[in-house]
Amino acid sequence: MPCINRIAFILILFSSFLSAQVEEIQPLDYIKTITFKGNTPESQLPILKLGEYLVLEFDVLNGNEEDYYYEIKHYNFDWTPSVLAESEYLDGFNEQRIRNYQNSFNTYQIYSHYKLTIPNQQTRGFKKSGNYIITIYNDNDEIEFTRKFMIYEDIANVGVAIKRSRDVSSINEKQSVDIVINSASLQFNNPKQTVKTVIVQNNNLRTAIKNLKPQYILGNELAYRYTNESSFFAGNEFLYFENKDLRGANTGVQFIELKELYNNYLYRDILRADRPYTYNPDINGNFLINALDTNTPEIDADYAVVHFSLELNKLPKNKTIHVYGNFNNYAVDETTQMTYYDDEKTYELPLLLKQGFYNYKYVVKDKNGTIDEGAISGNFYQTENNYKVIVYYTDLGARYDRIIGVGEGSSVNITN
Repeated sequence: MPCINRIAFILILFSSFLSAQVEEIQPLDYIKTITFKGNTPESQLPILKLGEYLVLEFDVLNGNEEDYYYEIKHYNFDWTPSVLAESEYLDGFNEQRIRNYQNSFNTYQIYSHYKLTIPNQQTRGFKKSGNYIITIYNDNDEIEFTRKFMIYEDIANVGVAIKRSRDVSSINEKQSVDIVINSASLQFNNPKQTVKTVIVQNNNLRTAIKNLKPQYILGNELAYRYTNESSFFAGNEFLYFENKDLRGANTGVQFIELKELYNNYLYRDILRADRPYTYNPDINGNFLINALDTNTPEIDADYAVVHFSLELNKLPKNKTIHVYGNFNNYAVDETTQMTYYDDEKTYELPLLLKQGFYNYKYVVKDKNGTIDEGAISGNFYQTENNYKVIVYYTDLGARYDRIIGVGEGSSVNITN
């Protein structure tokens, strides 16, 4: 290949890399119970104020006590790699070993529990706001999994109000998010180009609504009151179970068997889409590790095989049903796919889960990869959902996308 063509080829590859949106990598089956949080322990999607701490924990079930390492990179609003050098966004060293780990104690399932906290002695903190991805890899430089998180500067006020849909055709199924943004210290220049927003329902980035433009600009105040563009299907309250006591049936658990591990068989779930809405408090898809008679559930809690069961007629071959929640990072793949049994007329799936309290729901995926969250659970405007609005700002000539504010709202007191 002539030299000029080779250089052009390299430039094309480099430009395609920079323009590629990065997706999260899910862990292999020996890594379980990834909890990722900051100063809000109930959230599995860390959105941290600049200067706050970050905690990542996970279990490795192979019993090898291997070394794991972390690497943190900065990204643009659209999750393409930013042009910032590592020294510009990170204070300290990157690509460090996770030094804090403990082995499980008195459990049927042996595992090692790893915990990473930032800031630490090696990585002292973050210098810039924006999107980040943390990558966990092993001694062979093989990626084990990745997770997204955000860091923001608290320089903009973000008001969030949840309304019933303004579209009459979906008024009973959708919830609309109204936003008002203003700042006393920042002057918005050309906000339709420089201000971007992301609206996240129940910490699920996969269903986020991105990059809405402000409809009304009143001085330094930006207002968003869309009819359809900012609307989410409301879904239904999450189902849940608790197995903090493996020897006795708790909430949602019908019966227990001890084999190599404890097996928890949940009550059989049914189709809720054709039934009236019933308020049932949940934690919006999250989960909490918990076990009886211990103050250290991170190493004392055991694992159980949890059997999910859904009574339903068989769907067409081009559709699959998956178990879905924050505990599996809202993954919809072969690890979460249920199997249909003709004799019982049920979909079933066993999952290895650590003791605790879990929210979950059933979703349908078609051959195109489209996910229908309401096909099994239904969509009801009364459903209590949590919404977060993340506001990005890229001033003229800026080299990266800042996050200047975060707002949060709940539909618990939804209005018309």
